[in-house]
Amino acid sequence: MDNNAPSISVEALRQGNRQEFARLVEAYSGPLYRLALKMLGDPQDAEDALQNTFLKALQNINSFEGRSSISTWLYRVAANEALMMLRKKKPEVDLGDTENDDENGETYMPIEFTDWCCLPEEELVSAESRRVLDEAIRRLPEKLRVVFLLRDIEGLSIQETGEALGLSETAVKTRLLRARLRLRDLLSVYYAERLQKVAEAE
Repeated sequence: MDNNAPSISVEALRQGNRQEFARLVEAYSGPLYRLALKMLGDPQDAEDALQNTFLKALQNINSFEGRSSISTWLYRVAANEALMMLRKKKPEVDLGDTENDDENGETYMPIEFTDWCCLPEEELVSAESRRVLDEAIRRLPEKLRVVFLLRDIEGLSIQETGEALGLSETAVKTRLLRARLRLRDLLSVYYAERLQKVAEAE
């Protein structure tokens, strides 16, 4: 989370202060749009989710009790909006605690690990690598994807991620572990191929 985000007056928002609402939109449009885009994979859907997020935030600001930060609350609204859109498009999407329940601490065992230490640095930060990472994130199950995005991409704490998603910290940690391991599985295939090409070129 951006610790440099401006302080937003919730009281001013409750009083209908348009300038304060404009500051809210300016401060959080970027990260909320990024979350929606990585969740939904479509720019227009992400834009719709962003607009709906701020509309619902404005409509429900009086129900904001201040038990979490305004930013965490906005992430909750945005995540719920994106998940609702996913459910409409894919009714089969399961966002519940399946796989013997995330709370039981069961760990996901990775299929394959590839050591990336020998790859040139430019390979790790190239546009293609970022594209592959984005694609791998999109292939995560939705309930793992949203936890990974909030914690590792947007920088929310474990507690904030739990508050945003209505999950216990144990569930957040378990889903985050599974997400990271599955991403490593997916990326290992790509980087194994890249390592082979690097070796062949030498």
